Amino acid sequence: METFVETGTVHYYLAVTWFILWGVLWAVYFILDGFDLGAGTLHPFLAKTEEEKRAILNATGPFWDGNEVWLITAGGVTFAAFPYAYAQMFSGLYTALWLLLFALIVRGVSFEFRSKVESVAWRKTWDICHAVGSFLPALLLGVAFANIFRGLPLDETGFSQAGLFGLLNPYGLAGGVLFVIIFVMHGALWLCIRTTGDLRGRAENVAVKLWPVQVVLTVLFLAYTAVETQLFSNFFLYPALFVILALPVAGLVLMRVYMGARKWWMAWGASCMYIGGTTMFGVAGIFPAIIPSNPNPGNSLTIMNSASSPLTLSIMLGVVLVFLPVIIGYQFWAYKTFATPMGEGDIHY
Repeated sequence: METFVETGTVHYYLAVTWFILWGVLWAVYFILDGFDLGAGTLHPFLAKTEEEKRAILNATGPFWDGNEVWLITAGGVTFAAFPYAYAQMFSGLYTALWLLLFALIVRGVSFEFRSKVESVAWRKTWDICHAVGSFLPALLLGVAFANIFRGLPLDETGFSQAGLFGLLNPYGLAGGVLFVIIFVMHGALWLCIRTTGDLRGRAENVAVKLWPVQVVLTVLFLAYTAVETQLFSNFFLYPALFVILALPVAGLVLMRVYMGARKWWMAWGASCMYIGGTTMFGVAGIFPAIIPSNPNPGNSLTIMNSASSPLTLSIMLGVVLVFLPVIIGYQFWAYKTFATPMGEGDIHY
């Protein structure tokens, strides 16, 4: 296959830049949509009254659609910067991604439809849809990315031979369980920030009890990763990369410190550090691959054989430099405006 040594150093560095941006965009998506997926998963277990059910929905209501902009952005970057990898990712993972998008659509509809009919059965139906539409994406994202880290069975044309059931291997399922726990923890911390009263007390209790579970699962998953994948190879080759692994470790420790001090914003920020560091650990581990191949590494889709032309990458970089600050500014305004504890007057039906 053609390499960037042959096609130009500028092309290579543009591809590396976009690979880093690709990883950062996924990390931001997991951080932001992670808390509302987690809160939605907790919805049927924490809320005891109709007011508390609405409080959980209102805690994430102003943010969830803006958070999913980052999913569209990450997918768009994959399509524009690494089109061949995008084509194979969305064909090889087609069923899992279809289920993911369907669940996200049902979840989005549940926010609006739940209060349209004054019926207990109607609201209960949409509460179930909201919970399933929050849990399933967390699980599927974990399964998908664990399989990417492990490597997909790509043939010599780069086509994946794995179907949905092929993705449900032990390592993939372990990644799915870990993602669910991470997002539920993230969502519980967000509810500690946004809610009050008994609901907040139950959210605090969940966060405190779930923290040791998250620690144990993280350690076990790292050990499983060392056995099942090649993610640590880059880290042993370039030991400075272990700084990335220090981020989730520090995040876990700080989460517990700030929870003990009842500083919920700081604890949530530490959870963001954990999620971002964990994501970038996986991204750094697969470099230079976008989709590693297992068991034939030679069939991997990499930045060397999947990137767009230098002109495309250059134009995209200019667009990002213009519009990314706009998106960040909008989200900063939204969080500054709405991310405060809700009183009785803030519960909307």
